[in-house]
Amino acid sequence: MLTSILRAVMLVGTLAVAGGALAQAMAPAKVAETSKGKALVDAKGMTLYIFDKDTAGKSVCNGTCATNWPPLMVAAGASASGDWTIVTRDDGSKQWAYKTKPLYTWVKDMKPGDVTGEGMANNTWHVAAP
Repeated sequence: MLTSILRAVMLVGTLAVAGGALAQAMAPAKVAETSKGKALVDAKGMTLYIFDKDTAGKSVCNGTCATNWPPLMVAAGASASGDWTIVTRDDGSKQWAYKTKPLYTWVKDMKPGDVTGEGMANNTWHVAAP
């Protein structure tokens, strides 16, 4: 009986570690087809955008900007790899970036596949392409 309990505990621990490693290794976005072509989208299928005023590894979209363009936030325990990096925002929170460009959604996109943020603010917002 004790041996069976120990095996079960070890299996659960192994699965938790493996599951955590898998969660950390997964990309924070996926690719979907939109009317603007292939785009990066979040877990809900909402289009992701980049902002021309950001610099490599630095978001300048804060306050009202971040209310309208919510950053793609990093879940606790996630780690970056490959083209995916993590940007520390001015408030200390963490945001995903793709090829050093911070990623955002747009509050006026209502459903997956919407790309209404393309070209906003004097053509400074663009659909994030893979």
